[in-house]
Amino acid sequence: MTPISSEQQTTKVAIIGSGFGGLAAAIRLQQSNIHDFIILEKASDVGGTWRENQYPGAACDVQSHMYSLSFAPKTDWSKRYADAAEIFDYIKGLFHDYHLEKHCQFNQEVVSAQYNEEKLNWQLVLKTGKKIQAQFVIFASGPLHVPQIPKIKGIEKFKGEVFHSSQWNHNYDLNGKNVASIGTGGSAIQYVPEIAAKTKQLYVFQRTAAWIIPRDERSYHRLDKKLFGQFDWYRKLHRARLYWSNESRVVPIVQPKLMKYGQKLAEAFIKFQVKDKEIAKKLTPNYVMGCKRILISNKYFPTFNRKNVELVTDAIQELTENSIITKDGKERPIDCLIYGTGFITDPRIYLKSFDCYGENGVELKDVWKDGAESYLGISTKKFPNLFQLLGPNTVLGHNSVVFMIESQVNYILQLIKLVVKTETQAIVVRDKVQDAFNDRIQEQLKGTVWQSGCVSWYQQDGGKNFALWPTYTWKYWLETKKVNPADYQLLGNNKQFSAA
Repeated sequence: MTPISSEQQTTKVAIIGSGFGGLAAAIRLQQSNIHDFIILEKASDVGGTWRENQYPGAACDVQSHMYSLSFAPKTDWSKRYADAAEIFDYIKGLFHDYHLEKHCQFNQEVVSAQYNEEKLNWQLVLKTGKKIQAQFVIFASGPLHVPQIPKIKGIEKFKGEVFHSSQWNHNYDLNGKNVASIGTGGSAIQYVPEIAAKTKQLYVFQRTAAWIIPRDERSYHRLDKKLFGQFDWYRKLHRARLYWSNESRVVPIVQPKLMKYGQKLAEAFIKFQVKDKEIAKKLTPNYVMGCKRILISNKYFPTFNRKNVELVTDAIQELTENSIITKDGKERPIDCLIYGTGFITDPRIYLKSFDCYGENGVELKDVWKDGAESYLGISTKKFPNLFQLLGPNTVLGHNSVVFMIESQVNYILQLIKLVVKTETQAIVVRDKVQDAFNDRIQEQLKGTVWQSGCVSWYQQDGGKNFALWPTYTWKYWLETKKVNPADYQLLGNNKQFSAA
């Protein structure tokens, strides 16, 4: 039960979440001379996914210089692909460098948001009972923050240690333990090689093999860091090279026939790194490369050359007090169970503890019951002044989401300024504009590698891809560079105005 509180605060902009998106929005608001805003963070520190994911080997699969804000660059990244700790330090540095402490409220989880059609603003209710009145709300909690925990028969009987990769128990000593790791996604392929040498026996449970390509582990030379720091054009040139290199990956995604050439190289990579042919065969996916997320690692495949590591492809039947049993009847003793099972991505599910009511009391989860849709992943019809970062169909499979976040933040600022300029109070996307946008996105997704037949976290039940942007990011940048006022309705004094 939510505690009863009479405490209430009023603000122009409420930002929910203090990860990359939330801090980017806060910094750009300040730079636009908008200082009446608050950041509501459910945890006790900033950082979002990089605060949560501190498991052994945690690192980014996007190049460091692309995984940072263009208007707040870090010039001394240690290597091409940064570890989680270095990214977390960068985010905390942004928080302090831009003096966002005075705007941030920690341990404040938002449990409901209600649009007031008379006052044309939002009322947020926090878990503490506190209430916030905000003219604008920026939803920046990100799509990957609620752990996916599988239901396993007998889990309540198991007496050993159990934790998810994003809730890693650093106090538990894995040395000499029998460990079962479930899942072979982005987190598992990073921590499995790191813990293998410590364990007595490591069982890696694989339901679906992942396509994995080599990782660039090179460090930046001291001279490079010096040049990045002294010559901004040099840093921008390096970033531009990385950006366009990443953009080129779209070609085989939208033309799957070309992907077969990259797939052959990936198959050769597996055979080269794994000595046992049968294990190599089990580690080779049976779907088109790119249909699920492509991962990067130099360490994962060689881990299966170790005598104390077993790849298990039989389904799990149940857990006992101290063992795990597969459906073939084999029982393996374990001391620890680690979920490397990723996150809940369907917003209808991960928003289950967040009630959001728009015009006429319509609830966001109900609107999205057949699949999450919005306009540009930012604005949703029937929800005036509510903006989202990395909303439906704006996550990426080939480049940096930070690029998308920056485009979205700049677009949101334009929407806020349009309301101020027209002396109105709220703005909402037109129904037909959002519908036409989503029809176009779904049409563009047809024929891509993501729709080639596999089941991935990009899709909801039924196969609709609600997560990914289907083409080049520079096209998204062009679409969000300048607001088209005709796409929106402006609201004020209980009247509707044409924004055109």
